[in-house]
Amino acid sequence: MRPQRLTRLTEHSRPAGMTRQPVASSSLASIGFDPATNELEIEFRAGGVYRYAVPRRVHRELMAADSHGGYFARSIRHTYPGWRVAN
Repeated sequence: MRPQRLTRLTEHSRPAGMTRQPVASSSLASIGFDPATNELEIEFRAGGVYRYAVPRRVHRELMAADSHGGYFARSIRHTYPGWRVAN
């Protein structure tokens, strides 16, 4: 089942626990994860916040990767469903 596409993110629509952490990356600004919904939230330096439906393992591997942007490009971008939630 594909997650519902969201068109606008507000503080009220952000799942509880979805706090993003700043990361040292040239392409990603911050990363958050909600274990209740298995949704990964990524803020890109070029603009936009997206969510991806991923297993918890993927979040752990992303946060442990030497290159967050490289891991995202190789293992998440074209593998898991994603949708834009903010500009």
